[in-house]
Amino acid sequence: MKGKITSWNDEKGFGFIAPNDGGKEIFVHIKVFNNRKKMPAINQVVTYSVSADKSGRPCAEKVTRAGEPLSKNRKSERTSFAIFIPVLFVAIVSISALTNKVPFLVLPFYLVVSVLTFILYAVDKSAARNGSWRTQESTLHLFSLVGGWPGGMIAQQTLRHKSKKQSFRVVFWGTVLLNFGAFIWLHTPDGGAALLTFINGAFFSAVRF
Repeated sequence: MKGKITSWNDEKGFGFIAPNDGGKEIFVHIKVFNNRKKMPAINQVVTYSVSADKSGRPCAEKVTRAGEPLSKNRKSERTSFAIFIPVLFVAIVSISALTNKVPFLVLPFYLVVSVLTFILYAVDKSAARNGSWRTQESTLHLFSLVGGWPGGMIAQQTLRHKSKKQSFRVVFWGTVLLNFGAFIWLHTPDGGAALLTFINGAFFSAVRF
């Protein structure tokens, strides 16, 4: 949530925040600020979470002033959540493959493409640091679209690469939604039949060569 400091007592180290969306003012103590060495100022904009004290009264926690970087705990929470999404998706793919909801080859395909996508991110970050040839963003998006987005999302969080560029993030999430839609389609009779036809065609083509 966001709000403004409406009152502050430097000697006692506490004050109150007025939420931007209205409602009662919330108690805040200096110990819950990201930077405890710097005292808050009246009308200073802050971002915070709402908790409760031992008596059940609402109070602010994890408070960050406008312009300050997120605390390590909040960064860790965001990273953990971003990694949980692809892990959950791979678990869903595994269940679908093991219960024959989709062809079993879908599972190793997602795993292999995700690993390749992660490697592409790692190579691109190394190239960015060394000033050498970069992997095109269109290539990264293509791998995400065909099923490598779990590896791409994990790479963004663990390697801290392509995780802040807004234009890239918008397209990336578009590939995630399209791929997820395609995965749902594979559960339909038409989708499953189309995939089997493609697999058989690819197999016979490989045998001929």
